[in-house]
Amino acid sequence: MNGLKKTRSNCSVTETTNRMVALIKKKGWHIFARINHAKEALKKGLVLRPTELLLFGNPEIGTLLMQDRQVSAIDLPMKALVWEAEDGRVYITFNDVAWLKKRHGLTDIKTIAKIAKVIENVCQAGANKE
Repeated sequence: MNGLKKTRSNCSVTETTNRMVALIKKKGWHIFARINHAKEALKKGLVLRPTELLLFGNPEIGTLLMQDRQVSAIDLPMKALVWEAEDGRVYITFNDVAWLKKRHGLTDIKTIAKIAKVIENVCQAGANKE
């Protein structure tokens, strides 16, 4: 899984995603989409363990990366996949910002650090019960 980071959540997929959404809203960031892959699969008669994809970000920060290297928009907004493994454990998987930097030849180190902090904070909020 080159370029991906994974962290374990102590909550269900739904609760983890809800906690992430709550922090995003609290910070005034933007939720571009919340996709429930399992629900969509069920509509087609297919079974999939709980799996939700969250697309989120802060256009004031993400736009700076696109100004640095416009093609980086292919990996923006930030994404976090919350999913249940076969053993019932829940994980959050997301793009490693260092990998994005290398992939796109990004040079705006300050903005990269801000984005790394945002995604780490969002995933931490989802993974840890208070």
